[in-house]
Amino acid sequence: MKDTEAGQLISASKAPELIKKLWITAGLIAVYRLGVFVPTPGVNAQELSNFLTSGANIFGLFNAFSGGALERFSIFALGIMPYISSSIIFSLLTVVSERLSQLQKEGDLGRKKINQYTRYGTIVLAFIQGWGIATWLESNPGGLTIVENPGLTFKLLTVLTLTAGTCFIMWLGEQITQRGIGNGSSLIIFASIISGFPRAVYQQWEGFQSGDISGPTLFSLAVLCVAAIGFIVFFERALRKIPIHHAKRVVGRKMYGASMQFLPLKINMAGVIPPIFASSILLFPGTIAQFLKTRFPALSDVAVYLSPGTWPYTILDIALIVFFAYFYTAIQFNPDDVAENVKKSGGFVPGIRPGKNTAEYIDRVLTRLTTAGAVYIAFVCVAPFFFLNKYQVFLGGTSLLIVVGVAMNFAEQIQSHLMAQQYEGFLGGQSKQRRFRGRQDA
Repeated sequence: MKDTEAGQLISASKAPELIKKLWITAGLIAVYRLGVFVPTPGVNAQELSNFLTSGANIFGLFNAFSGGALERFSIFALGIMPYISSSIIFSLLTVVSERLSQLQKEGDLGRKKINQYTRYGTIVLAFIQGWGIATWLESNPGGLTIVENPGLTFKLLTVLTLTAGTCFIMWLGEQITQRGIGNGSSLIIFASIISGFPRAVYQQWEGFQSGDISGPTLFSLAVLCVAAIGFIVFFERALRKIPIHHAKRVVGRKMYGASMQFLPLKINMAGVIPPIFASSILLFPGTIAQFLKTRFPALSDVAVYLSPGTWPYTILDIALIVFFAYFYTAIQFNPDDVAENVKKSGGFVPGIRPGKNTAEYIDRVLTRLTTAGAVYIAFVCVAPFFFLNKYQVFLGGTSLLIVVGVAMNFAEQIQSHLMAQQYEGFLGGQSKQRRFRGRQDA
């Protein structure tokens, strides 16, 4: 095992392209983290931080996804969530809109057009959220004087600053995806969540020193955290292998013998997309209601009902997670295409006729796996709210699932780059050897 890890490290040191991508990814994430500390003008950030940490739990998950930018009210206070929300909207529209569906089938050109629409939607959503935040801050929540000079100028300046900050984060995410390693949006959320981990650990340690948390409780939390990580890793690695048999076939003058391969289907085909999408949708109306409830008292009940830990929030969260688990899996994996490719390659599933029957069989298996995956995701995201009570922010299931899932995907992509580098080196060595022998023969 140690020899294998050492070999991977040596391979990584000999892969300049991979090292370049890692440096680009790290540099862009560092730029994002620096922007979190740039304040928005005209706001008393200390007073706002005191209010947000005094018990307004609707902001806990939002602040975690923004890496503490909301608490500091920096230029990145909105985070990447408007972009995620816009992506959700256009992903749903591709199903119901014939024009967008046609664009998606046009390949890279069509996807670029949809991405352009997504960017426009991000600007609109960021403008709406920025205006709501500015209006809420002017109402002096909690009786605190947060805005020094309220008025139209403050609102416009805040909206422009927050919208520009969101657009810059969106650009950083796209650059990470194109030039670095991994999905840029997921890595930005990962960096935001993990940045709050040291402070969370320190708060638990302070609680232990002050006597608020007993030693056995602190130890149980640590064991539970490790067990939860192991539980997530186990389900993320779990596969259902469908056997694919290839009969003897003749290609040219050669006969190839029978062989057997496997079609691997993950239990969680959708990855971390369902919890991210579900949280994004629930955060948007909840935060808007929280911002505007002083001017519209009827929204107070909405803000309460959509707070994390309440029954309405939990039920909606579970429903959205299940929906997006099926929806995203259906977008990413088409059983008809897979069955057609298996048929063209001369393969078949034992006991299943090629073609339509194979597609139906794969679809049945995939539906069962998606059901199990959706239950697993919902359990991880919801369980901490009922079993941990006041420790739910420290061990938030959604945050933990995103962190572990993104970290595993990042490691898998690094391994894929290393494998590609090894194959390129092997093939390059073969071509050089052939050219060398050719010169000798000449």
